[in-house]
Amino acid sequence: MDNKVTRIIDAMTEKDLFSRWLGIERLEEREGYCRLRMTVRPEMCNGFSIAHGGISFSFADSALAFASNSRGRHAVSIECSISHIRPLLAGETIVAVAEEKSLGNRTAIYEVRVEREDGELVALFKGTVFRKEKQWL
Repeated sequence: MDNKVTRIIDAMTEKDLFSRWLGIERLEEREGYCRLRMTVRPEMCNGFSIAHGGISFSFADSALAFASNSRGRHAVSIECSISHIRPLLAGETIVAVAEEKSLGNRTAIYEVRVEREDGELVALFKGTVFRKEKQWL
């Protein structure tokens, strides 16, 4: 892992209590890219006994945050959307892969694939971020 990218994401996760509550594990990170893993817990499920849509959205949003801030400038989401393709059950482990699709001076666009560990796509997330002038390091 790139030392600069790791230091940035370390600084972010230090204060990111929600991502820690999700139980996110960082697998891979580099400029414009992030891969995370987590396991769906029973308290994350809704009345249908499937993961609440906000769980996969939040998981993908964390991947977006890490990937978009990895270049060194503070980046915040300004528009996000998700398509839920398959339901998730308690006990299932999922992976989020965030990839930069477009990088501009002020905005950037990312796609985040949320998959089961076997690679089956369960959600597709798109996020646009605003890139501030403020630097992480």
